[in-house]
This record gives sequence, structure tokens and C-alpha cells, in this order.
Amino acid sequence: MLFPFFAAAVFLVATVSANLRRYEYIKQFKIERPQKPQQVRYDPTWASLDTRPIPQWFDDAKFGIFLHWGVFSVPSYKGAWFWDFWKGPQPQLDVVQFMQANYRPDFTYADFASMFTAEFYDPNYWADIFSSAGAKYVVLTTKHHEGFCNWPSKYSWNWNAGDVGPKQDLVGNLANAVRQKGLAFGTYHSLFEFFNPLFLRDQANNFTTQDFVREKTMPELYELVNTYQPDIIWSDGEWMAPSSYWNSTNFLAWLYNDSPVKDKVVTNDRWGSETMCKHGGYYTCSDNFNPKTLQQHKFEDPTTVDKLAWTFRRNLKLEDVHTMEEIIAILAQVVSCGGNLLLNVGPTKEGTIPPVFEERLRQTGQWLSVNGEAIYATKPWTHQNDSATPDVWYTSTRADNGTVINVYAIVLTWPESSNLTLASPVTTASTTVTMLGYNTPFSWSPLPNSGLQIQIPAIPFNQLPSKWAWVFKLTGISN
Repeated sequence: MLFPFFAAAVFLVATVSANLRRYEYIKQFKIERPQKPQQVRYDPTWASLDTRPIPQWFDDAKFGIFLHWGVFSVPSYKGAWFWDFWKGPQPQLDVVQFMQANYRPDFTYADFASMFTAEFYDPNYWADIFSSAGAKYVVLTTKHHEGFCNWPSKYSWNWNAGDVGPKQDLVGNLANAVRQKGLAFGTYHSLFEFFNPLFLRDQANNFTTQDFVREKTMPELYELVNTYQPDIIWSDGEWMAPSSYWNSTNFLAWLYNDSPVKDKVVTNDRWGSETMCKHGGYYTCSDNFNPKTLQQHKFEDPTTVDKLAWTFRRNLKLEDVHTMEEIIAILAQVVSCGGNLLLNVGPTKEGTIPPVFEERLRQTGQWLSVNGEAIYATKPWTHQNDSATPDVWYTSTRADNGTVINVYAIVLTWPESSNLTLASPVTTASTTVTMLGYNTPFSWSPLPNSGLQIQIPAIPFNQLPSKWAWVFKLTGISN
């Protein structure tokens, strides 16, 4: 009768001993396991906010689509500043005459809102255009300087797309559509409004009061972030007052520390009269910012397909539209210098994207489908454009330690002879040259001091991989 008791005792001792060893192991594991680093918190000062790294996805994206759409799309004349050109402190004569010739004498700008119908607005079709364009993000004007909100904002009574005009949530519908295509979504938002009485009163008080910011600007921004969780906040309309008036640093501290998009959101530099090209996230510095030299800070070039306006214009002429050669050149130059291109088109009041704009976007996508390797997730190289052949712009891919893996020479103009001279690359015995979209390697010979001359065989036009620019991929380059 003692044997079962003895066996049970032995089992109990063994079990306790095993549990003790397991406890010690777990205890040891818990002690040695690395602690999760605490999230960096940013103070509401530019010194602190400017230390926040720009999320990597934005640097890798390189190409986005900008959309200027609002009540100004109804007159579709001159651009988004139409109201100010008509009724502002310095009215433009041609705009005044345009209104006199085409609208009744008592017509007001608010009367345009009911004509902003968007009856053909198909956000899924728009998203298909933008995805086919090769864009990685889309930025929509949620509110321009006219103050009209393209979402049913509770801070803009009867001056928003839910109450008047489209009678729908233009922002939310597009956000859902582009995200289904895998694109990031951004919200353009103007800090000021042309004729808002609260803003005009603050302005008259030399911006010593903040009634407009407290009751309009900031509530809208918080509403946009909490409702749509945008990947980009594209601020504008900052130039008349310092960031202290706009309360920008407090908003950005909340955005980076506690908002639902704190880890992924990207912002620009338009947060006060002193901030452009100095503070914020990436820099825009000016509209159509294409420096053509390497920049030390991440930047974006907001450029519009229509050379004369950001919005749709009914009197648009073909000569006003950037050619594909010009668009690809801008993209190559901007990416070579470390920036992104934000290419703008203006939809119509009915909610369509004009065919010439759609064509430009889809053709950009055709080019990127062949040459995107030289654009997406690339880094600037040691040279931006070639010293011997100026119409060549360089990008590169690099290993984690910074070593150059590939150099891409984006050739904007096809060589007139059968040779392409590149002075900037330093070749090695293992250098190879290919063209993206063309399988056969190219022969090359070194130049006397530095660089190489690429021998281009006779390639039938219909076998060229691109129509507008061509990318030569160089491996085994030592610089």
C-alpha cells in the first residue's frame, strides 16, 4: 500500500520542481526581454516638432495627385481666387466684366453653391484614374479660401457639400475609393477664408484676437482628422498671420502625439507667415517648387497640369496644358533632387475630370509602369543631372548602409547619334548598362577621365519601351 503513496509523492516533487524551473525561466525571460521603447512626445514648439521624422512611406511614394474642386468650379474662370478677384479689395476688371455679362445684377457668390451639382461624380472612376496614373497618394481640397467645405462639416452651416450643392460627402466618398485602390489620402485645408466675418475681425485687430481660429479653423481640422484619418494634412492660406495666431504648434503636437493618425500622418510647411520652407513636415516653399538642385530637406513640388490655373477653366486651351514631355521632365527633376511631385488637375462642377487631364494622368502611369523602378523608393545620387548631357537626370537605389546599388539615368531627349555620353558615373570592370523595359544589355566604353559612352543600337521605334523619356540602368558604378 506504500508504493502508490510513494509514487504520488515522487510525482508531486517532480511537478513542483518543474514548475519552479519554469517560473525561474519565465522570470528570467521577463527580466531580459527588451522593453518596448516609449513613444517620443513632441512639445508644441517648432524646435520640438521639427525633429519628427517624415514617415518613410511618403519619401518612397514620389508621386501624388492634387485636386482643386469647389464652388469656384462653377464659374470655372480664372481659378480658385475667383471670389476675391470679383469682390476683394483689388477686383480684377475682367472678372467684374465676366460677371456683368453673364449673371444677373443681384447675383452673389453664394448663389454659385446650388450650381455645384457634382451629378456625374464617380469617386471609384476617379480612383481608377489616379491608380492608373501610378500615383501613390491623392490630396483633395476639403476647403479652399472661399470657405466652402467639401464634407458635411458641423462648423460650416449651409456652406458645405452636405447642406447645399452636391448634397453628399465628397471627401469621405473619395477617401474610401482611393484607399480601396491602395492609395494614401490627404486633405488640403485653407487656414483662412476670404470674407468670413470672424477672420476679417481678427485681421482688423491685427490678429491679437483668435475668434476665427477658435470657432472655425481648428474645429474643422480636428473634425477632418477624427472623421477621415487622413495620411496627409496639406495646409495653406497661412501667410497673413504667424503660426501663433493659427495655433498651429498645438494642433501639430496633438496630431503627432495623440491623434488617430499620429504614426503615419505627413504635414507640409504652410502653418504661419514664418514657417514656409522652414518649419513643419516636408517643405513646399512655393507653388511649382522645382529647385533643380539637391535639397537637404524633404520637399514636394505642387504643380498643375493647366499652366495657368489650379482649377478647371471653361476657356482652357490646349497650349495651356503641360505636354507629357514636360510632365515627365518635372517628375525626373524633382525626384532627382529629393522631392515628390504633386500633380494637380481641376474637376468640373459636374464632377468629371476633363479628358485632356485624364489622358495626361493615364499616360504618366504608362511611363511609370515601365520606368517606376527609377522613381519609387529611390534616393538622390551624388549628381542630379549630367555635366556632359544636361537633359539626363539621375536617381539611385541604395543598400541599408548607403552603398549605391543601381544608378538610373533618366534621358529626357533621345540622343541624336548612336552614342549617349554620360560624364558623371565612375565605371568599374563590372559596370553593366541596360534600359528599363528593354532586355538586351548595351555596350559601353569608358571616357578618358571619367564617365562612359553608351553605344545605342538601331532600335525600331515600336520596340522602344517608352514614348517620352528613357531610363538607362547602371550597375557596378563606384560613385
